[in-house]
Amino acid sequence: MDVSVTLWVLTIVGLAALIAVDFFIGRKPHDVSIKEAGIWTIVWIVLAALFGLGLLVFSGGQPSGEFFAGFITEKSLSVDNLFVFVLIMAKFSVPSQYQQRVLLVGVLIALVLRAIFIAAGAAILASFAWVFYIFGAFLIYTAWKLIQEARADESDEDWEENKLLKAAEKRFGVADRYHGTKLWIQQNGKRVMTPMLVVMLAIGTTDVLFALDSIPAIFGLTQDPYIVFTANAFALMGLRQLYFLIGGLLRKLVHLSYGLSVILGFIGVKLVLHALHESGVHVPEISIPVSLGVICAVLVVTTITSLMATKKQAAAEAAQKDDEGAPKDSIEA
Repeated sequence: MDVSVTLWVLTIVGLAALIAVDFFIGRKPHDVSIKEAGIWTIVWIVLAALFGLGLLVFSGGQPSGEFFAGFITEKSLSVDNLFVFVLIMAKFSVPSQYQQRVLLVGVLIALVLRAIFIAAGAAILASFAWVFYIFGAFLIYTAWKLIQEARADESDEDWEENKLLKAAEKRFGVADRYHGTKLWIQQNGKRVMTPMLVVMLAIGTTDVLFALDSIPAIFGLTQDPYIVFTANAFALMGLRQLYFLIGGLLRKLVHLSYGLSVILGFIGVKLVLHALHESGVHVPEISIPVSLGVICAVLVVTTITSLMATKKQAAAEAAQKDDEGAPKDSIEA
């Protein structure tokens, strides 16, 4: 797409306005209800759909298809991030009424940092086509690693603060308790961070680590920086509401890692084929409609099999509990 500076500015201003509205509505600390989270989740998805349809009308099917493929991929990878967000909230004992503020600011930090990643990635790809080989190989490796972790049944309960966060805490100091939504306070004559600021930084910087696979993944679907940025923006901005909406459902998506590994592996192969094509090798390239179909099919199958497996496990646990609770004489009889 030939995107003018004016369109870039209007897009950023529009996204900033949406974030401002979201912040204004959630400015008062409160427990987010399922109804509120559901409504806002639908609003963000509808806005993303309208944006994609706008691309279809004004720019054609190719950019629109790339946006939807990128948005769905980033959204599905973001759902996996929520597992870690839950652990971070628990580690810092964030009061429930403050969690929505933490996520809002944390996601905003992540969006700014991802924009820097996207700009750097676009510049590198524009200058060095061989980087597609590296991105493709990295995604295939990440897919294999996800499968290995899923088979080993590894959990993220050993989450630790990253070095940047530890350095900030050491440099400024941290208050011993939350002070509402305040980020800084005066303590013993020294200005120190509150746990609220620390957990916001934890959410934002941790998401950047996830960007290491999600950014190459979306560049495997489109090399247009405008589409990459907007797909990431819409996927991230609805993440806060999704956290509260499917918090209980996360544990039921037991096959999510397998589904994401298939998607990342598929996009990795797509990137390698594209790199070979750019190098003059006659190989078939995977079209956007095919990519979109594969991504959606994998997510649907993953969700269905996850729910079936969870239901089967729950039934087995219930039967075992009934057996353990049965009278001894009836068992002997």
